[in-house]
Amino acid sequence: MASTSTHIDVPHTPDHVWHLIGGFGSLPDWLPYIPGSTLSEGGRVRTLTNAEGDTIVERLMSFDEGARTYTYTILKAPFPVTAYLSTLTVHPLPDTGTARIEWSGTFTPAGATDEEAVALFHGIYTEGLAALERTLREQA
Repeated sequence: MASTSTHIDVPHTPDHVWHLIGGFGSLPDWLPYIPGSTLSEGGRVRTLTNAEGDTIVERLMSFDEGARTYTYTILKAPFPVTAYLSTLTVHPLPDTGTARIEWSGTFTPAGATDEEAVALFHGIYTEGLAALERTLREQA
């Protein structure tokens, strides 16, 4: 089992950030790599289309509005991993009006080394959070 995690701190309230990213179908609102998202099964499954036209299907495993966090697993994707479980969380910081967004995941590489799989998802998370930061800046 391999894992990776990254975070960014932004000058926005946790509620503001969560309003943008907290919906399970909201990835296209802040992540250019994912231009399409369709919810099914009562909002618990999202079918994503990435920029290359690949399909990614993910299931919401847990959602906590109060803690501003959700965890999901991949059901189908073109990634060389199995047993993928990822969490996206918005944390309040001591400085009022700021938030930390953390994106983490665990997975078992399949057809890739641990290092390759970690590099892939660390890149996805890092680039995704950079895109989120740009979106928040554009909204300000």
